[in-house]
Amino acid sequence: MIEASLTDDERAVLEYVKEFAQKEVKPLARDIDRKKEVPRKLIDRMAELGLFSSTIPKKYGGSGLSFSFFVRVMEELSKACASTALVLDGAITLFADPVNRFGSESLKQRYLTRVAKGEVGGLAITEPGAGSDAASIRTTARKEGDNYIINGDKIFISNGRIARFFVVDAVTAPEKKHRGISTFVVDADTPGFSISRDIEKLGIRGSSTVELEFHDVAVPETNLLGKENEGFHVIMETLDTGRIGIAAQAIGIAEAAFSEAMDYIKQRKQFGTEISNFEGVQFMIADMATRIDASKLLTYKAAEMFDLGENAVKISSEAKLYASDMAMKVTTDCLQLFGGYGYTTDMDAERHMRDAKITQIYEGTNQIQRIIIAREALK
Repeated sequence: MIEASLTDDERAVLEYVKEFAQKEVKPLARDIDRKKEVPRKLIDRMAELGLFSSTIPKKYGGSGLSFSFFVRVMEELSKACASTALVLDGAITLFADPVNRFGSESLKQRYLTRVAKGEVGGLAITEPGAGSDAASIRTTARKEGDNYIINGDKIFISNGRIARFFVVDAVTAPEKKHRGISTFVVDADTPGFSISRDIEKLGIRGSSTVELEFHDVAVPETNLLGKENEGFHVIMETLDTGRIGIAAQAIGIAEAAFSEAMDYIKQRKQFGTEISNFEGVQFMIADMATRIDASKLLTYKAAEMFDLGENAVKISSEAKLYASDMAMKVTTDCLQLFGGYGYTTDMDAERHMRDAKITQIYEGTNQIQRIIIAREALK
């Protein structure tokens, strides 16, 4: 696959990432799924390798590498363990990116420098009654002196137990509807901020997913991200970028499933020959390989457009839609190739299928992606 959008330095670093993913992350993937936790040592190793600092500007302690590079990192980590990849994705695309693009110089100095050193962040926007309809949030933030007082609940928050700070949206002017939403950076140790419960999941089980509560959480006005009542724009822009990261995650999951299935069918014999020789199986292989490569091209192009400052709204939704549907199809077909073994936890095929499903749901369901794509195409 063409890597033209990467610099020589980025390609060299990516080789280290591949080695780390396969030698240090992949051997722990089953335990991470079973124990429902990404070990701190892996997070620390990602920080040591400079993955948390990758896309953060050099003036804030980062490496200033491209988003195209980060997308390749997400792909390689997701081949090894989708839960581990999500820790990094949440810190970069869901926290550091909006702070970098919309934060004041003070916010950038205070938070980007910490992410660059390996501190984890997250994004808290979804609520029990507001998922795809992000404008229907009920969490409120009222101004009191130099602070905003936040009250409400958030659900399905990734990196919940390990994040030190979150980007949070809240209603500041209810009469303005979606034009009355503001966005804040909230530290996890702020009084009144709490985790009400951990959420058990089908897949990406090693990723900490929680429900949050805000009870009179006082946030200084200096933690306002962007301008008051312009937070909806901040969130939409953040999700546009995040969708490219999820597309890369989906590709990595599918590639892992495909590689393992290819190894199996080349040695598994039935009716006196390897099942890879069966025409029906070869048709499945051809379809899977084509879909994976098509997803890569679309996702890499989306990342390149983002790096160039071009409008990537439509293509980011296309990449997320196509890659996640591809991942679900490929992981399901790969499980089928393992036969009965694929349905057991003796193989990783079932884990890949479970991990793939969420890519069709978070960062905006694929039904929402189709709406976005159609709207952009009709402009």
